[in-house]
Amino acid sequence: MENAIMVAAALIGAGLCMGLAAVGAGLGDGMVTSRFIEGITRQPEAKNTLFTNTLISVGLIEAMAIIATVVALIMLYANPLIK
Repeated sequence: MENAIMVAAALIGAGLCMGLAAVGAGLGDGMVTSRFIEGITRQPEAKNTLFTNTLISVGLIEAMAIIATVVALIMLYANPLIK
């Protein structure tokens, strides 16, 4: 019985981890991209610098979502409490 509870808790935890990471990454990417477009409209000559900074920011945001995926997979498949 307690093994079933641990499996259910791991599944719920992994689902929450993945869901919140996806929502956070989506919001972060949207905010960065909107600020990039706003920066280009205000100062078109700084497009190359803004584009480089935007790519770095989006890459870091997506890396956090990938790390959350790894954590969710560890909770599911490498959990020492599930026998």
